[in-house]
Amino acid sequence: MSGPKLSFPPGRAGRLWLDRRLSSARRGADLLDRKLRILQAELAELRTAAALTSQEWRERSAEADRALLLASLLGGQRAIRLAAPASLADVRVGYAVTIGVRHPAWGSVEPPEAPWAWRPVEEARLAHSQALEAAVRHAVAAQAVRVVEAEVVATRYRLRAISDRLIPSLERAKAEVALAIDELERADGARLRRAAGSGARRAKP
Repeated sequence: MSGPKLSFPPGRAGRLWLDRRLSSARRGADLLDRKLRILQAELAELRTAAALTSQEWRERSAEADRALLLASLLGGQRAIRLAAPASLADVRVGYAVTIGVRHPAWGSVEPPEAPWAWRPVEEARLAHSQALEAAVRHAVAAQAVRVVEAEVVATRYRLRAISDRLIPSLERAKAEVALAIDELERADGARLRRAAGSGARRAKP
């Protein structure tokens, strides 16, 4: 893979410029590698949490369906309609930052005020409230996975761009500059020796 086209001063100034750029690129690669390792560890934990909350959500949802069916059979649809709250639940999501990446970290549900209900209907309402809480926890975990996954991909891409393209290009350029300087110094040394030899011959009587 060819690296980026570099423009730098000639001679020793160019070598100093390349040394500085190479040092910065290596530090950047080290930082990105550390960030990538931290994000990958966090992603593994988030995926585990997402799998667990997904299972919990499915179980709570199934329990809510069973409770609603039982309430419908025992009390009818009218009892369920009368027990429905007038407002919606309040869902809140909190965020955390992992090495510069902001992602959802927790979710909470505040159920609405609900009228009195017959016991089977009340049990169905409680089961649905628990299912909603589980759904919110899973939504938070799943979104956190998506956010951190995207950052892992972006960080890996940036790391490869520096490690596989920029640093090799800088190293090649530095080697070429060092060779050019070495050849120039040898040529200068040869000219000085020739000049010294001519001067010595002219000085002979």
